[in-house]
Amino acid sequence: MFSNKVILITGGTGSFGKKYVRTLLHRFSPAKIIIYSRDELKQFEMAQEFNSSCMRYFIGDVRDQDRLSQAMRGVDYVIHAAALKQVPVAEYNPMECIKTNINGAANVIQAALANEVEKIIALSTDKAANPINLYGTTKLASDKLFVAANNLVGKRRTRFSVVRYGNVVGSRGSVVPYFDKLIKAGTEYLPITDVEMTRFWITLQQGVDFVLKNFERMYGGEIFVPKIPSIRIVDLATAMAPQLPQKVIGIRPGEKVHEVMCPADNWHLTVEYRDHFVIKPAIIFTEHNNDFMLNLLGEKGDAVVRGFEYNSEKNSHFLTVEEIKAVNRLADEK
Repeated sequence: MFSNKVILITGGTGSFGKKYVRTLLHRFSPAKIIIYSRDELKQFEMAQEFNSSCMRYFIGDVRDQDRLSQAMRGVDYVIHAAALKQVPVAEYNPMECIKTNINGAANVIQAALANEVEKIIALSTDKAANPINLYGTTKLASDKLFVAANNLVGKRRTRFSVVRYGNVVGSRGSVVPYFDKLIKAGTEYLPITDVEMTRFWITLQQGVDFVLKNFERMYGGEIFVPKIPSIRIVDLATAMAPQLPQKVIGIRPGEKVHEVMCPADNWHLTVEYRDHFVIKPAIIFTEHNNDFMLNLLGEKGDAVVRGFEYNSEKNSHFLTVEEIKAVNRLADEK
């Protein structure tokens, strides 16, 4: 699907972007991969690692619609990964988060429409479901923008969908590299925000594979949610440093004890497939139907039961301490 195509990744110098590029180069023969981001040093460093003739590096901010429109000329597929993601930082700098996560999303949509990009997938987060923090709220607004954008396409080929998943093992800013840094520095304990805390757990490669597959599945308007395991934060700490005590330090600003990916209020919009869920749009599209019980790969889904909620606390699949160790080792592999 991606061979001989032009792919643009916003925020492409991040953990996801690098893994996505590595996977594209390994499995396909893209005509061009465009990395669109605002940090020239990160682009320079990435170019040393990814220097294939199909690679292009484009300095720009998602807050700049004109620059995005330039970058998307001739592009077939877009992965929108650019965002301000740190929950406490967003709480203290709300307008900056809004400018990037909401206004930036609107700019990506307009640039894609202007250039008749074929398919766009925006990366979301479990924090966008029943949000209690500003980051999650901005990502929910972004999700709504991308879903509703399918009513703006008219006769264009352009389609927009969203992928929502949980904590990515080992990504920048996640708890695994933070714990690892403390352990290597000789810490006397590992800080735990809450002993009951749970999180959805996914590796970067699993996230990339899920996004790749959803480009094939999507009609436009879906929010794709993978079926993934949960972990207990105390089990993660035990897996990484069984010899260290754990100290409860309290929940950070805007943080949840448990995360949700398919809210109970959306049970009537949720379709269950073998390895994922789809949250259908609440609005009616004028150019195509809202069924989504059968995707473009021919996979069939089923309606969930009334009041269904997919959350990290009541997940049917929890990783053991030994399984967490194995997943962390897998996440360390390039």
